[in-house]
Amino acid sequence: MQQEEEMAENKTFFLEVVTPNRVFFKGDCEMLELSTIEGDIGIYPEHVSTTCILVPGTMKIHQNGEIKKAALHTGFIEILRDRVTVLAEAAEWPGEINIKRAEEARKRAEERLARRESSLDVARAELALKRAVARINALK
Repeated sequence: MQQEEEMAENKTFFLEVVTPNRVFFKGDCEMLELSTIEGDIGIYPEHVSTTCILVPGTMKIHQNGEIKKAALHTGFIEILRDRVTVLAEAAEWPGEINIKRAEEARKRAEERLARRESSLDVARAELALKRAVARINALK
């Protein structure tokens, strides 16, 4: 019974988002949403322990009744029952994103993919497109 009461009281988990350049976020949150190679996931306290590979997308941190959005690039996530660690290639708050550059990068990537030249590195162009879209979506 005591364990059930403790689980009911535990409405947050500790989240740490780390990039090669900085600790992007560190604190308690109620929920985390992000994109993995298997699809979008939502993480709540007491989530089953697992690891996942991240793909570019919009990360949503639910904290104190608010949702903080950020563009998240490739990386890994370790989910434990009371702690989540995100190791990302890059993470950007909306205020750090230049919308004009993101729109131009999206357009260039779409044009490269549409041309399908023999020298095109399709995987690289698709990843560039996903990063640009993640930045744009973080601003919405």
